[in-house]
Amino acid sequence: MHLEHDPANPAAETIAFDDFLKVDIRVGRIVAVEDFPEARNPAFKLTIDFGPAIGHKRSSAQITTLYDREALVGRLVAAVVNFPPRQIANMMSDVLTVGFPDEDGNVVLFAPDRDVPLGARLF
Repeated sequence: MHLEHDPANPAAETIAFDDFLKVDIRVGRIVAVEDFPEARNPAFKLTIDFGPAIGHKRSSAQITTLYDREALVGRLVAAVVNFPPRQIANMMSDVLTVGFPDEDGNVVLFAPDRDVPLGARLF
């Protein structure tokens, strides 16, 4: 099944390019991963390095089905860095790590396929 042609999952409404620019998606490198048993759904606590301009930020990510803690350290990921911090269980999540659902609804992380400078912005 191809989700892009699924009538139950249509494309979002058209937005202006300036609206897209309001969402600041940056690349970072995962530097630490912790279990997060307090989360409502299985998740990891990630510490992500976005380079000197943004620094280290925390994120909760429901990626425990497809990813092991050890394999995540050092991996590049993309995250929205300009949402306000959000309380998730007993941690404050600074950024929203982004991904796509696989056919079973598990999160597949979104990342560049080559090294890019930490903190580089998606455009």
